[in-house]
Amino acid sequence: MLSHAHPVISLKWRNLWLLALAELMAQSLWFSASAVVPQLTAEWHLSGSQQSWLTMSVQLGFVVGTLLSAVWNLADRLPLRWFFAASALTGAACNTIIALFVQSPEPAMVLRFLTGITMAGIYPPAMKLVATWCKKDRGLGIGLLVGALTVGAAMPHLLNALPLLGRQSGMPLWRPTLLMASALAVVAALIVFRSVRAGPLLPTASFFNWRFAWRTLATPSVRLANFGYLGHMWELYAMWAWVPLFLLASYQQSGWSESGGRLAGFAVVAVGALGSVIAGRLADRRGRTLISVISLLISGSCALLVGLTFGSPAVLTALCLVWGFAVVADSAQFSTAISELSDPHYVGTALTVQTCLGFLLTMVSIRIIPLLVQWVGWEWAFAALALGPLFGIWSMLRLRRLPDALKMASGQR
Repeated sequence: MLSHAHPVISLKWRNLWLLALAELMAQSLWFSASAVVPQLTAEWHLSGSQQSWLTMSVQLGFVVGTLLSAVWNLADRLPLRWFFAASALTGAACNTIIALFVQSPEPAMVLRFLTGITMAGIYPPAMKLVATWCKKDRGLGIGLLVGALTVGAAMPHLLNALPLLGRQSGMPLWRPTLLMASALAVVAALIVFRSVRAGPLLPTASFFNWRFAWRTLATPSVRLANFGYLGHMWELYAMWAWVPLFLLASYQQSGWSESGGRLAGFAVVAVGALGSVIAGRLADRRGRTLISVISLLISGSCALLVGLTFGSPAVLTALCLVWGFAVVADSAQFSTAISELSDPHYVGTALTVQTCLGFLLTMVSIRIIPLLVQWVGWEWAFAALALGPLFGIWSMLRLRRLPDALKMASGQR
């Protein structure tokens, strides 16, 4: 029995690690333009609104892409590795066009919108692929994937800080950063297409049923898991989008190294990978709602306190590292909960609906941060993000009391 199980376990983790590596590389597309906002602002004279839309256009594209995918049940009807690979290649092409040919913000935003649409074929299908390999350790598996996504989201900040990409007017060149992100996405497509396969837990392909996209919200337990995810998402992407620039502004004001500020921005986002994996492991053993509530409590507290440390870059960096660790630690648990509480034949659609709603909400929180900076300054701008964790905590405590909660984490809730 053990001799038969060992090759299966080995194959499982080979696929999961390759998928995580591919997710890391492909997700570098997401913040590739956001990471170079200072350079684009200097070159294209961007307004505050245009700076926000460089990130929000990707969010809007992702919402449109996930909405279309959910309505047509694409993540449950298409071969997952084909869906992932085609999406990553298309996203890389859109990003490359910006780097090679675009000279103004308007076409860049259109191409960033198209890039966001392609991301809908990268993240939700990857979560379903994990679910085909994991059952009792699904929290750890999706936590590993979210950890990879987190490092991928941070990657453009690292690329932007590398001196080998060249500098102009004292700032790194922005076009090489976008080209490097595109190259990583191409490699990701090749990895998934050639080497990643679905596991033995893959349900039979579903028939087209557009109504199921909306039925996912009819079940109270699924609805509360989605509410928890919405509270989490209100905070997460606004934090990822603006804290690296917040850190850079603090370093500049204090006369610290700007390269150090960019590296700190990378570290603050990337450290969430560790939080995702650790929280995933703990949630499988202790319960999804418990770990989610703890993560939300820590991250919400950081959102309230972080602005007070703006004038002390060392303290600010330390607090932001704690925030970065906690802010994404619960992310995998909401997705895992959806995969455990939903109809197994439409798990891909349920996950896609969840991400569609969450990313639609991020457009609001991303946009309000620069407005709050103008009104109340960096010191209080991030406090508004604490509303999301508060709502998420309420939702997960409600979910914990439902009988359906026993379906999660092998009965650990």
